Amino acid sequence: MRSPLQSLRTVLLLLPLLLALRPPAADALSPDGLALLAFKSAVTDDPSAALSSWSGADADPCRWVGVTCANTSSGGPRVVGLAVAGKNLSGHVAPELGSLPLLRRLNLHGNRLTGAVPPALANATSLRSLFLYDNRLAGPLPAAALCALPRLQNLDLSRNALDGALPAELARCGQLERLLLAENALSGGIQAGVWRGMPRLQMLDLSSNNLSGAIPPELGGLPALAGTLNLSRNHLTGGVPPELGRLPATVTLDLRFNNLSGEIPQSGSLASQGPTAFLNNPGLCGFPLQVPCRAAAPSSLSPPPPPSSATSSSGAGGGPRQPVRTSLIVLISVADAAGVALIGVVAVYVYWKVRDRRRVAGNDAKDKGDHEEEGRGLFPCPCMRADACADSSSEFSDEDGGDKCNGSGRGAGEAGGELVAIDKGFKMELDELLRSSAYVLGKGGKGIVYKVVVGNGTTPVAVRRLGGGAAAPERYREFAAEAAAIGRVRHPNVVRLRAYYWSADEKLVVTDFVNNGNLATALRDK
Repeated sequence: MRSPLQSLRTVLLLLPLLLALRPPAADALSPDGLALLAFKSAVTDDPSAALSSWSGADADPCRWVGVTCANTSSGGPRVVGLAVAGKNLSGHVAPELGSLPLLRRLNLHGNRLTGAVPPALANATSLRSLFLYDNRLAGPLPAAALCALPRLQNLDLSRNALDGALPAELARCGQLERLLLAENALSGGIQAGVWRGMPRLQMLDLSSNNLSGAIPPELGGLPALAGTLNLSRNHLTGGVPPELGRLPATVTLDLRFNNLSGEIPQSGSLASQGPTAFLNNPGLCGFPLQVPCRAAAPSSLSPPPPPSSATSSSGAGGGPRQPVRTSLIVLISVADAAGVALIGVVAVYVYWKVRDRRRVAGNDAKDKGDHEEEGRGLFPCPCMRADACADSSSEFSDEDGGDKCNGSGRGAGEAGGELVAIDKGFKMELDELLRSSAYVLGKGGKGIVYKVVVGNGTTPVAVRRLGGGAAAPERYREFAAEAAAIGRVRHPNVVRLRAYYWSADEKLVVTDFVNNGNLATALRDK
């Protein structure tokens, strides 16, 4: 047997080892870490193990998943952000999160959290954004606590089960920029006098609730509203306040699926709203619904059933007229547009068919004359030859048609009847060009192209006849300026312009002859 002295000696020897193996106590964590562990304790189900790294054995919560920290002037990092979204967490929002004094952003959306929104979150005085949407939170909106946050700018509690009325304490949310409470069970009216206290509000979404009563006109006086004003899918009654027209045109207005009635005001930005902003309000009439106000049905708590054939026949006999359905308006508009488009297509088709027939008839007549000219020279008409014009210049006066020959008459332009050389290397004279043998190369919308062989046959050029017809002198100046510009172009894919000829009855363009066929041959040949 061991003596008591030996047992005491053994305990004293093992004590340091036991202290070394003991896990660190939770009180070694910072206050921020303790608050986060309280939230983990409030989570009853974590199917994705999103909070598995949160442990009291780790004294630094800044290393935990979803936690954001920042260094502070008081020394040491502090928690400024918590984002555990879309993890299907079950449980409730721990009030201890309000003990994070530097928390700026709390994002727990997309989970299955239940219970109420804890008013203790108001103790996190640095909180700017609170995103708890898409959960199962219930109870009234704790506006008195949340609006006490001096820096709160974004509050999104959409897609929950909040109930009760919109509290008047919302007027104290003076810094709020976005208030999103859609898809809850809020009831009662939209209180007047609340919204004047939100001069910075940019987006307001109260859709898909059980709100009733009239739309307060002061919503049109929100000075910073620039995103969305969504009051759809409620039970609002009365008319559309004309004051809503004071909102900027950039605001997306949505008043669908209510029981509004009366004529839609055409003041300010309301006149530029589309019909989708007012659909499914059986009592509304006027533009842009295109429902005449005399045919609008009276407001009711539920939309009227669709008219049957029996009611339609009875209405023709003097019964009350039903309002035109929006789907019918859209169908008629689409049918009208399709009819106009079809008429336009038929008209264009007929126009091009007639034009093609005229062009084919004209080309047939031109082909006959062109084949007669081929091989006889460039100008079969003696008046267009230089010697003929020289003789005729003394025989015709201005009144007798002297402008029909080169260099004389009113339509010749400032250099009419002269062959103007663009390229200095072009030494061909007009007489030599006109007396040379010419062969038709092709014809198109811009005239006929000839191959002209000059002199001993070693200098072929291409001559394009642009047609005749009198032209004003300013047209000649435009032609000369364009010809001079093209003549300066030097590019392997551009045929060099050699000269041009201008008169009242004939316009010619002389270029190099390229013995490579034409575009049609290049496209069709293999």
